[in-house]
Amino acid sequence: MKSTLFVATGVLSYVVAQANFPVALNSTFETSGVRNVRVDTGTYGTPVEEYHYFYDQWPIGLAVSKNGRVFTCYTRGTYAYTLGEVVNETAEVAYPNLELNTPPQGLSAVSNGITFGSSNDESHFISVQALYVTPDDTLWVLDTGRPTIIQEEKISTPYAAPGGPKLVAIDLTTNSIRKTYTLPPTVHYPDSYMNDLRFDLRPNVTQSGGGIAYIVDSSNEGRTGFIMIDLATGESWRQLNQHPSTQVIPEVVPSYNGIPFYLRQHGHPLGFQEEGIDGAELDQYGEVMYYSALTTDYLYSIETRYLRANPNNDPLANKNAFDNVKNLGQRGGNANGFTGDSLGNVYMLMPEHNAIFIYNYTSRLTVPYVRDPRIVWPDSANVGWDGYLYVTINQLPYQPNWNSGVDRRIYPGLILRSKLPDGGSKNTLLM
Repeated sequence: MKSTLFVATGVLSYVVAQANFPVALNSTFETSGVRNVRVDTGTYGTPVEEYHYFYDQWPIGLAVSKNGRVFTCYTRGTYAYTLGEVVNETAEVAYPNLELNTPPQGLSAVSNGITFGSSNDESHFISVQALYVTPDDTLWVLDTGRPTIIQEEKISTPYAAPGGPKLVAIDLTTNSIRKTYTLPPTVHYPDSYMNDLRFDLRPNVTQSGGGIAYIVDSSNEGRTGFIMIDLATGESWRQLNQHPSTQVIPEVVPSYNGIPFYLRQHGHPLGFQEEGIDGAELDQYGEVMYYSALTTDYLYSIETRYLRANPNNDPLANKNAFDNVKNLGQRGGNANGFTGDSLGNVYMLMPEHNAIFIYNYTSRLTVPYVRDPRIVWPDSANVGWDGYLYVTINQLPYQPNWNSGVDRRIYPGLILRSKLPDGGSKNTLLM
């Protein structure tokens, strides 16, 4: 590790009751100078380490295996590969190989004047958005099937074609594909965008006994919600389709690094960043799903039994899910990805604050975890078996698609990590 930032403690010692979080409230403030002027240091929490540097492709998701292997993914436009493995401090390679990252039909095709992502290709990766590793040494790969296309200087995301969007299980012992799940058009729509995934592999959560995958559809164009896959049968269904808690909050103007942000896409009028449900995480027992849209300050939850109810078998399943969403109140800002640990802490990535917050169901409050000036758009986080939280930093607000075609990012991108509070570690109760 090249750099470790040690954070000074703050001037106040009050911490939230019922939780031994290592952060004192207001700890970003200290006094400086002969007149004791109060200043914001921009930091709090446990030491934040620079674990990996990206000099080639800007990362989105990551996952850490039991043996410490680190996998990353990249939403694809011109990138050579969309799924990679970290091989040293400054380099990654295509995983499992470059061939599986190269669809023979290309990334997209035009049909009746409409551009679609590559179709009917279950054995190649098109544009991978999220990753997850389960204790049986399986790497789960979520492929949106919707790459970024540049045509006549305009950047666009083509519609998904059947067979392109998929969930792929890779055996990390053999580095080969074990199983692929595709989705019917009644579950995954052309304008769907699968953003993140979680698993509950306990045999009692489905009748088939094979476990379940929960997938977030964050589409900023259409119908947001959750997609569930029965991992034994391959059957899939939707829940909370276009429920208000999953939808885009319009005309939000967040602030990143102290600058009010408007979406400036080349060839388009001034707009707003719009994305529906993004962060999602199970509680430590698999009974509750916490989630929120990117453009909201509110956190929501629902008991997972309502998500597991298959509308194909229960005509009231959709209504029961709609009726049982809970609004847990504001958490102090917009949040991106989520992750969780063995103590029931839900870590929420807060790009407006260059920080990561914690929601804990015991205290039912949002509390600080770490804040650091290097956290310039935390995009995806993963709790490792080593008791560290890993997070990708990709400077997303500076990407060309949000800045009139001008790339304002500065290499390197980062994987940062920090030690979990109170001896927290990977939650394996659901595996």
